[in-house]
Amino acid sequence: MPTATRPAAPFEPVRLEDVAREAGVSTATVDRVLNGRAGVRERTAQKVHAAAQRLAYRPDPAAARLARARPWRLVFVLPEGSNSFVALLRAELEALAPWLAERRARAQVVLADEFSPMAAAQAIGALAGEADAVVLMCQDHPLVRHAVEALAAAGTTVVTLVSDVATPARAHFVGIDNVAAGRTAGTLVGRFVVPPRRGKARVGIVLGSRWLRDHAERLFGFQQVIAAEHPHIELVDPLEGRDRSELTEPLVRGLLEREPELAGLYSIGAGNRGIAAALKATQAAGRVVWVCHELTAHARLALLEGTAAAVINQSAAREVRAACRMALAQLTRERLLPDDGRIRIEVFLKDNLP
Repeated sequence: MPTATRPAAPFEPVRLEDVAREAGVSTATVDRVLNGRAGVRERTAQKVHAAAQRLAYRPDPAAARLARARPWRLVFVLPEGSNSFVALLRAELEALAPWLAERRARAQVVLADEFSPMAAAQAIGALAGEADAVVLMCQDHPLVRHAVEALAAAGTTVVTLVSDVATPARAHFVGIDNVAAGRTAGTLVGRFVVPPRRGKARVGIVLGSRWLRDHAERLFGFQQVIAAEHPHIELVDPLEGRDRSELTEPLVRGLLEREPELAGLYSIGAGNRGIAAALKATQAAGRVVWVCHELTAHARLALLEGTAAAVINQSAAREVRAACRMALAQLTRERLLPDDGRIRIEVFLKDNLP
């Protein structure tokens, strides 16, 4: 009966030979078992798996990639429409194609209506058997959760991007701490808005939808800071613009008509082109302290013109790279570090634009 072998030190990776010695079988048998090939008795396979677990064996990701007959298939499910940040994500994914090819992987994009749970769930469900890993950016809804759980149960790795989905079936989340992002916005608005001589300063909020987990978390963080630290501010009931400029523009125009002394505005999601247009058309640009998200070309221009006071950003490039790394690591059983999917929050004013 084989004797237990001490696991190798962290800087000495466990080899197939070590697992074979521990299990009392040949290296070829270990290779067949760990790569899921037929021709090994069930009892022998159990011995190999037990030995690999005792030794904390991790396969060489590079070797696993080279051994594959076909590339890994990654599919990004992203919101359809004219969201500028989504356009940045798609551009970064296209730029990453050579890096993916070197790792025997390829990626494609599927677009879905993130404000329609049924459409998003159908798009996710259609990928069963069609993708090795799915990276999705959609709303946290029971239909979407069910689709994610079914996809994961079928053997597909699921990574959430930008906005999380509340199910343990997803392998990883890649994005910023959205509660902290909302708190950051609250601090910025609270410090930029001048306390009035009488009464309270009124501040508006525009978000895409409360069903979007990132928007709900940012709203919570924002309201938390304003209520606790800035008693001179009173918040107006949030408006939902579904991240579309053609909807946010009339919403903000109507808000400014109802609140002619509006002192500040926090836009949680997309649709910033419409908000900027509304602020300019009503001569509120520069007077209303506007804090928004994502350093797109439109947000950059708003900062430079003085329409926006600050932009809270998350790097599209870092997020796409992290999502691909985490998906591939899950597929190849490569070890990940705890912070590999964490994206830092960036704050830009017109004076520190990159």
